[in-house]
Amino acid sequence: MTSFYDVPGEAGYFMNGEDYGFDGLSFILTETQAGGGPPLHTHESEESHIVLHGQVEYVIGDRRFTVEGPYVVRVPAGVPHTFRNAGMEPFNLIAVFPDKHLTYKELGKNPLVKPAK
Repeated sequence: MTSFYDVPGEAGYFMNGEDYGFDGLSFILTETQAGGGPPLHTHESEESHIVLHGQVEYVIGDRRFTVEGPYVVRVPAGVPHTFRNAGMEPFNLIAVFPDKHLTYKELGKNPLVKPAK
């Protein structure tokens, strides 16, 4: 798997399914620190976030909402989205994509993350 780090506070791994023998699945595994999250972005395929524990605030298109794990979130294909760890402890998220190759287009900063002082 290939590792990544997004400022502030999100680290993880992504796995193109085709590299591991999958015909129609790819994955991202993350650990997100309190207050952290990825940039606003899109993917060409839909995605499912499996929140195992913790409190996560989302922006998906023009919707903004908060969930408590365990929870499953659907992100439609091509829709701008991001999230922020709204809790006090790190949380892990598993993102599942019904595609053998991940796409990722960064659109800008995470609007939920407050700038560091």
